Amino acid sequence: MMVPAALLLIGALIAVLGPRTLARADWPDREPVVALWAWQCVVAAVLLCCALTMTLSAAAAWQVVRGQVFASAPSGVMEAYALGAAGPWAAATAVTLALAGLWSGAMLVREIAAARTRRRLRRAKLRRQAPSLPGEDTATGRLVVLEGDQPDAWWLAGTPPRMVVTTAALRRLKGRQLDAVVAHEQGHARARHDWLRHSSAALAAGFPQVPVFAAFRDEMHRLVELAADDMASRRHGRLTTALALVELNEHRGVFGPSPAPRAHVPQRVQRLLTGPARLPAIHRLRLTATAALVPVLPVLVALVPGFRALG
Repeated sequence: MMVPAALLLIGALIAVLGPRTLARADWPDREPVVALWAWQCVVAAVLLCCALTMTLSAAAAWQVVRGQVFASAPSGVMEAYALGAAGPWAAATAVTLALAGLWSGAMLVREIAAARTRRRLRRAKLRRQAPSLPGEDTATGRLVVLEGDQPDAWWLAGTPPRMVVTTAALRRLKGRQLDAVVAHEQGHARARHDWLRHSSAALAAGFPQVPVFAAFRDEMHRLVELAADDMASRRHGRLTTALALVELNEHRGVFGPSPAPRAHVPQRVQRLLTGPARLPAIHRLRLTATAALVPVLPVLVALVPGFRALG
C-alpha cells in the first residue's frame, strides 16, 4: 500500500517546488496568461494528489468503498494495490482528507456568497446614484457615469453588466485612454478572472498554513491584472494603457517614495512602457504543455499498479 504515501509525497514536492520554480522563472510577467495556467496546474496537481490519496485510503479502509472503486476493474487489478495490507492509518487519512475537501468547498461557497453580497450592495447603491431613465432598456449593458471628485472606473458584473466611470476619470482620461480602461475591465470579465480570485482566496482562507495556497492567491491577483493590461494594450497600445493607469491611480499616492496601497501599479506601468516582448509562439506552447503534464503525474502514479497487473 505504497501508492497513497507516494501520492502524498508527490503532492508535497509539487507544493514546494512548483511555486519556487515559477518565482525564479523570468517569463511569467511576459506571458501572464501562460503563468495563470501554470499556477492552476500546480494547485490542481496538489489537490489531485490529495483526492487520489483519499480515494485509495478509503478503499483500503472499507470494503464497500473498495467494491465501488474497483467495480469495473479487470481481474487482478485490485490485488495489485495490496489494499488489504494497509495499516490503521488508512481510515484516518481518508477521513482527514475528506474533511479537508469539505472545508475547501465550504470556503469557496463562503467566498462566492460574500462576493455576491458585495456586488448586490454595489448595484443597489448604483441604482440610487444613477437610476434608469424613462424608456431606457435596462436589459443591455451600459456605461454609467457617476459624479465624483476622485478618478475611478470599475466593471460591475451581473445582469446586465455595468461599466462605471466617475466624472473625474472622464476629465483626466484623454484620447483613447478611456477605451483602454474599458478594454482592461472587459478583459477581466471575458476571462472570468473573478473565479480565479474566488478559488484562490478560498484555498488561502481555508488553509492559511499552506504556503502554496497563499502564493496562489497572491499571484492570481497580480497576474490577472497583467493579463487584463495586455488585453487592453493589444487593442489600444501599451503607452495609452500605461497613461490610463497613471491617470486613474496618481491621486492615490502609489507613485510616491513609499506607496502602500496598490503598490503593484508602478510595476504594471513600468512593464507596459519598457517590458520585453512576448515569447515566441512555440515557446508559449511548450510552456503550456509542460504545465499540463504536472497534474498528469499523480494520475500516472496512481495507475502504475494497475498497469503492471495488466501488463
